[in-house]
Amino acid sequence: MNRSGSGSRSGSRILRRVISRNGKRLWTGTALIGVHQACEASIPILIGVTVDSAVGPGDGMSLILWVSVLALLFVVLNLAYRFGSRQLMKAIAEEAHVLRVEVAAKILHPRGAQTGFRTGDLLTVSTTDADETSYLLDYVPRIAGSIVATIISAVTLLWISVPLGLTVLVATPIVLVVLQISAPLITKRVADQQAQAGRATSLATDLVTGLRPLRGIGAQDAAADRYRAVSRRSLAATLRASRTQGTYQAASTTLSTLLACGIAVMAGWFALTGRITVGQFITVIGSAQFLMEPFGLLAIVPSWVAEARASADRVAQVTDAGMVLPEGVADPSEERCELRLTGVRHGPLEGLDLHVRPGELVGVVANRPADAEALVKLLAVPTGFEGTVLLAGVPLEDIERSRARRLLLVEPHNTDLFTGTIGTNVALSDDQPALLSDALAAAAADDVLSLSADGLDAPVAERGASLSGGQRQRLALARALHARPPVLVLHDPTTAVDAVTEHAIAQGIRALRHGPDSGFATIVITSSPALLAVTDRVVVLGEGVVTTEGSHAELGTDDADYRRMVLR
Repeated sequence: MNRSGSGSRSGSRILRRVISRNGKRLWTGTALIGVHQACEASIPILIGVTVDSAVGPGDGMSLILWVSVLALLFVVLNLAYRFGSRQLMKAIAEEAHVLRVEVAAKILHPRGAQTGFRTGDLLTVSTTDADETSYLLDYVPRIAGSIVATIISAVTLLWISVPLGLTVLVATPIVLVVLQISAPLITKRVADQQAQAGRATSLATDLVTGLRPLRGIGAQDAAADRYRAVSRRSLAATLRASRTQGTYQAASTTLSTLLACGIAVMAGWFALTGRITVGQFITVIGSAQFLMEPFGLLAIVPSWVAEARASADRVAQVTDAGMVLPEGVADPSEERCELRLTGVRHGPLEGLDLHVRPGELVGVVANRPADAEALVKLLAVPTGFEGTVLLAGVPLEDIERSRARRLLLVEPHNTDLFTGTIGTNVALSDDQPALLSDALAAAAADDVLSLSADGLDAPVAERGASLSGGQRQRLALARALHARPPVLVLHDPTTAVDAVTEHAIAQGIRALRHGPDSGFATIVITSSPALLAVTDRVVVLGEGVVTTEGSHAELGTDDADYRRMVLR
């Protein structure tokens, strides 16, 4: 969590923007809520007037008149609240949606956002923090309505008795100033709570996603211990924030109650000494009772605003984040697109040279898994490297990002499916059913369709939890193949399928992308013999550089290290 002054200023800017772009609904709703509070503050006044002018003298007609006025007041009160709340709730819902869209757009930006947040943190920012920030639109009318009610009650009390009115006008600001002193502490502790909760959510997401591999290496207990420690820190931060807010609320309620009780006691004394009438006494008691609500709200609302500001700071940290990649402007042609890496140093890569020509299917076998991971990461996010990476003769980092992704698609080993259907996970639209069918067949994913009568409309749960690992992997591969990029990079695309299916996938990739004059280039980073057997050539990486290359058959015959890595 960014607690710097610039972060706070960014959060304040977000809050100001929330108010400005919802101005019409906000101020309409605020005005109506103000009318509602003014009506509520007027009820004790009307009751007191009714007692003095109708009940005391025994005037029946006057009683009917004032009861009618009171009934009309209740009608106005209810209508103002109803329509004011409708305006405000609509503004809050739409603003929360807009903030979620803005955060999601920044997270999904093709150039990548340098937010410093992990996945779980980003999930919290795009949901909880967006909602908390939008709630400012609820706090503004509450504050305004409470101020209106307090002013009307104070003027009434001044009219009845100057000491009573002055007590309200002087004591209320003092109470609010005293309580406002703790607002920075609340902001700090709420921000820490949100940050710790985000870390716990992020770790939980990572652990659930990687549960199978963790069990495979027997690390589930260590992972559980790590989550337990993070969860304890999150719980401690939540308890600290709750204690601070609870103490604040207790203090605000106590001070507000004491103030209201003090006014009632003064009014009782004035009534006994004849300084005010019975009706005025009823008005004072009713106003004092009523004032407990706006007093309490004015006292507690700073803590609510502190929560909104802490959330706005986190939203701003995402929306104001810089980009990982520079803004590319180049737009190379798709025709005969090739990839060339020269002297690339990135992570464990130490001067890698690799040239993949149009139409080639190239296998890459890495002696060290870290080399394969670094190559995949570099091609997906071309930053933080030395050397040159050329795509269609243009530096990859200089190409406009959406164009770069159209020309070069990197399908990582761990990929995700989304809530929806099989069809929507593989293709954005079904306007080219033949291409979709070909992609599914090439990835051996057509048999996944046969398991459900719904076919392409078969439901897929979040992260593909309703499918097996092999089915998820094949659908992800089908999605990559359906995109038909000029250059496709696949990282271990068949680790979760059996040998027969793996052989079918190898043949399918070859047939779909490397027919006569296709012009497509494909890089398969794998140690699978079935996939390497259909490649045009195999490049072997060792110690971050290319150590040898040749056909799968040649290397299998002549290179003992290759046989050890592949033919086991």
